[in-house]
Amino acid sequence: MTYNEQHRAEIGLGQAEFYQQALEESKRFRQEYRQRKGIVKAEDMLWENSPQGRIKHVVNEKMNTRECALDIYMQFLEAEGRSGKHRHLSEEIFFVLQGSGHDLHWDVDFNLVDEGYEWIWSESPKKFEWTEGDFVYIPPYTLHQHFNRDPEKPARILVTMSRIVKALGLNWIDQVENAPGYVT
Repeated sequence: MTYNEQHRAEIGLGQAEFYQQALEESKRFRQEYRQRKGIVKAEDMLWENSPQGRIKHVVNEKMNTRECALDIYMQFLEAEGRSGKHRHLSEEIFFVLQGSGHDLHWDVDFNLVDEGYEWIWSESPKKFEWTEGDFVYIPPYTLHQHFNRDPEKPARILVTMSRIVKALGLNWIDQVENAPGYVT
């Protein structure tokens, strides 16, 4: 028996207006987009005492800005302080604005099993030293933590993560250890 794709392609009676709806949604989005902030002033950036530590949001999806793909915040690390320890499926980059310190990164490997994924993190972390002007890359789902090594001066880093992974349905963030002083 010969396969007849033409016959299969023409069966079914259901109707949709998905494309037309997409055009209308796009028009509404563009009108709404024009009302979003194109400039975020320092006084409009929001502070948060989070499990990751003291941060100041520069751009966040909840801040009604024109930026649709990135979340950016400043992480403040007190003298000899540290951030929380976490992992997320989005890769992370940060630029060191002030101070010096190091990161600990626990690399990840995985096995695909019937129930999904089996994640395997390294037993011991890799240490990466950083100082003002350095750029640091953290691969996806790598467990990581930031440390300020200066006993007298604070450190400040500008952290950027993509929201695209979240939009793809992979909004996985795990806070493994809270920053010192964080109270739930």
